[in-house]
Amino acid sequence: MATDGPDPTPIALDDLEGVEGVEGVEKILVVCAHPDDVDFGVAGSVAVWVKAGIDVAYCIVTDGDAGGSDRSISRADMAVLRREEQRAAAAEVGVHDVTFLGYPDGRLTPSIELRRDISRQIRVKRPQRLVCPSPERFWDRIGASHPDHLAVGEASVCSVYPDARNPFAHPELLEEGLEPHAVTEMWLTAAPNPDRAVEITDTFDLKIAALRRHRSQVGEGEWLDARIRTWVEAGGRAAGLGEGRLAELFKVVVTP
Repeated sequence: MATDGPDPTPIALDDLEGVEGVEGVEKILVVCAHPDDVDFGVAGSVAVWVKAGIDVAYCIVTDGDAGGSDRSISRADMAVLRREEQRAAAAEVGVHDVTFLGYPDGRLTPSIELRRDISRQIRVKRPQRLVCPSPERFWDRIGASHPDHLAVGEASVCSVYPDARNPFAHPELLEEGLEPHAVTEMWLTAAPNPDRAVEITDTFDLKIAALRRHRSQVGEGEWLDARIRTWVEAGGRAAGLGEGRLAELFKVVVTP
């Protein structure tokens, strides 16, 4: 879990193409490293997008077996538990399509195999937008740049361009009947220079409800509201949304 950091770099509202990010988008694929990453990072935005009628799917790369501090639970049982928690958390924000790739927690690299498996999900889901961690380290809040996050970010970017759109990349995907697909844009989380905000003032409670589902990681979660509110209030200030407004921030990369 990330720790507190300074306020994000201010974003000029003139640079935002709509604060909610729902224009012309029908499908979004969120790719992240661990169960709970999506909820700490973007669950408020996901709730906004789902409420707008967008079809959102999750791809969780690792099995999460290195999470938690309870040594009495076997790592195999922890992986099963974390999948259950993630499905319950996803349901809190209206997401019911959750795919687990099952890679070992804590040992990710942006391998050809990982690029192929993310490309497969892109070709299956065929989203206009892919949300993933930034492959650049975020020095202001080092916890956001877990090595697994960076690896998933790099593999996801490579999957968007060029792998998923290239018919000659990962030929086994064509053999599976999966035609190439070009993602229109990537939204990077925990990026050093965010330039897009999604206001989550009205969906913050759903974000917290999703996070509370990860009991193996957050316990009773009595600290969640105050801690997470500090982060998203900083996001709201950076986006110029006004006092008390909450936002999650992204770096948007258009991929023509």
